[in-house]
Amino acid sequence: METFDTVVLGAGAAGMMCAIHAAAKGGSVLIIDHAKTPGEKIRISGGGRCNFTNIGTTARNFVSGNAHFAKSALGRYTARDFIALVERHGISYHEKTLGQLFCDNSAKDIIEMLLKEMAQAGVQLRLRTTLEQLRKTESGFALTLGGDGAAKITCRTVVVATGGKSIPKMGASGLGYQIASQFDLPVTETRPGLVPLTFGEDMLQDFREIAGVGLDACVSCGKTSFEEAVLFTHRGLSGPAILQISSYWREKMPIKVSFLPRTDVFDELCASKRENPRRSVANALGEILPKRLAAYLAQANGWAGVMGETSDKKLAAIAAVVQGWEIHPIGSEGYRTAEVTLGGVDTDALNSRTMESKSVPGLYFIGEVVDVTGWLGGYNFQWAWSSGWAAGTAIAGTVQ
Repeated sequence: METFDTVVLGAGAAGMMCAIHAAAKGGSVLIIDHAKTPGEKIRISGGGRCNFTNIGTTARNFVSGNAHFAKSALGRYTARDFIALVERHGISYHEKTLGQLFCDNSAKDIIEMLLKEMAQAGVQLRLRTTLEQLRKTESGFALTLGGDGAAKITCRTVVVATGGKSIPKMGASGLGYQIASQFDLPVTETRPGLVPLTFGEDMLQDFREIAGVGLDACVSCGKTSFEEAVLFTHRGLSGPAILQISSYWREKMPIKVSFLPRTDVFDELCASKRENPRRSVANALGEILPKRLAAYLAQANGWAGVMGETSDKKLAAIAAVVQGWEIHPIGSEGYRTAEVTLGGVDTDALNSRTMESKSVPGLYFIGEVVDVTGWLGGYNFQWAWSSGWAAGTAIAGTVQ
């Protein structure tokens, strides 16, 4: 029987961050993961360069059943704090767009940084190790581990940093939700987030003709809008604006796409009519939109004829469609390509300052497993760092 102060389940961003700080005052910490290498989602993120934070992070950039829950952790461990850690390790980085920070070299730099910090803190890491059983005891918890790190372990505290269901080919599972349910903690509905949207075969036949076309647009669902790039694919719509709005979209809801949101399309069409009245409507649209998209919209909406024979009223109607195209997705590409999982362990069951369960002392939940989901652009990593720090420092404060 081995004994530790803390066992962290999951060697991802949140788990490693938590382990570092939980061991900061001499506490013995073991972190386990079923994968053969730590930080796999870090490694593949940002095209291999890891969008490790966003300098504009606030609680407003997150979807949660409780809009205020993330404020404490995010306010006490900020993007600036993590940037200071990155700089201390000499990792060069750059801002891409909208406050998104990426490694200049490789996402592996972030993983190496975390491993060095864990080693300095004395954290033990066991990979290819699975949780077979977890039960509460009078003094803490008893765990049975399988795989390469098979062992019987007792500890005072357990941190669940197992992530969500997104990208199952990397081993993602619902283990964290199962643990929550085992201890009677509520779990909100989970679904794929930051994921491409799919459409019925009637629309896909046309979408396949314009697959690969991308442009800036403002995409709305209900009262929420995002202005970024949209990409047509063989399956439907993708691109940053679509991934963002997917976290707010629900089945049977329409989305509205405004192409060229910073352009007065009606004025552009009127100018085209004056300059070349013999130009077809489709060709006129092709001067301001990608040509394949312009041809698709003209055909789908019956915009025939030449500009000189098209009334200003009709041009206004065309502009209204271009900047208010309403479509109905039938679903998403699911967890297979989703970057995150929406929903999770209900925040009402957790202490927002420490991430500890209110009903099970010594049991903590951090990162993606919690019902806190960030926008695209480094926000989810910042939640991992902040929630991991919050739990880790709280645990370190209890070390005798």
